[in-house]
Amino acid sequence: MGQARVLLLDAAPGELLGRELERLLGHGLAVTLNLRRVDDPAAVRAEWGGRVGFTDFDAFDESALIAGTVRDGIGYHAVKSRAGVPLRAAFLAAATGPGVAHRLRVVGRAGAGTDHVELAAAARHGVVVTHTPGSNADAVAEFALAQLLALLRNLPAHNAAAHQGRWTAPAAPARELSELSLGIVGLGRIGRALAGRAAALGMAVRGLSRRPAGGPVPPAESLTALLATSDVVSLHLPLTPQTRGLIGRAELAALRPGAVLLNTARGGIVDEQALAEALADPAHPLAAAAVDTFEHEHAAFASPLFGLSNALLTPHLAGMTRSAMATAALRCADQVAALLADRPDGVPVVTC
Repeated sequence: MGQARVLLLDAAPGELLGRELERLLGHGLAVTLNLRRVDDPAAVRAEWGGRVGFTDFDAFDESALIAGTVRDGIGYHAVKSRAGVPLRAAFLAAATGPGVAHRLRVVGRAGAGTDHVELAAAARHGVVVTHTPGSNADAVAEFALAQLLALLRNLPAHNAAAHQGRWTAPAAPARELSELSLGIVGLGRIGRALAGRAAALGMAVRGLSRRPAGGPVPPAESLTALLATSDVVSLHLPLTPQTRGLIGRAELAALRPGAVLLNTARGGIVDEQALAEALADPAHPLAAAAVDTFEHEHAAFASPLFGLSNALLTPHLAGMTRSAMATAALRCADQVAALLADRPDGVPVVTC
């Protein structure tokens, strides 16, 4: 096959980019970097010119993605995404078409989750999909606790008031973590990491898992039971056909009065319109929500949650710590190289 060609659809930030490029080059791969999300393209060109190739297109625009990937019929054996660039059927068909010299064989995600890839189409076209589950578990668990503390102590409102020169006091005393019960929906690596941290802070923790999780987290009998008995509910599930819309009007209505909902998983798991209506209703049992993932993100970012004072919104950054991003980037580079070299043993592969 000769030297395998890899396209980085979105660059790792800062000094991590250099480490990622060195890791890929060290595997003997021919690397092309998409400069669209690079902070200083001129500096990167000056440092890496001659060692890697460059391109520049908006990977979140499907027509630009297809054109940039199969330009002149050359193509790439692998593409890597960090921010979850949508890789749908049209792209997968074009990247594996008969007129492409180097047909796509591998999709790598430097992060957990592959809902951005149309897995059935990938399977049809013989494309293997890999990701890095667990690489951001500690980061996301810490972020969920940060969300909770910010909501419990109403930090955004007090910060805004202080910047306006207003001295405010809480309308009512805040609850401490040790007074609260936490229900975790999804006991994978992130859910278990959160459970350990929350228990260490004195919270009573229960969980719900798609499969028997074992370990020290007491299981809830059902989702409804977990919602009805938890002061805080934190979601840590992948987005699948089974979990899409898992939290809707009925589930929100089943919450304990004064409950808080945290979502650092995937936007499609929660019905955002139903969530917005619940938060806008003073009589609803849901008191507040922190949302880091949305149904529509990046350039398409829009949500009915905009403007709600009891909704803490952040742009899908829970897993963005130096350690987590480095682990994901370097592990993904190793996995892509292994798959291209037909060494799949130990590499996590996702199927539909």
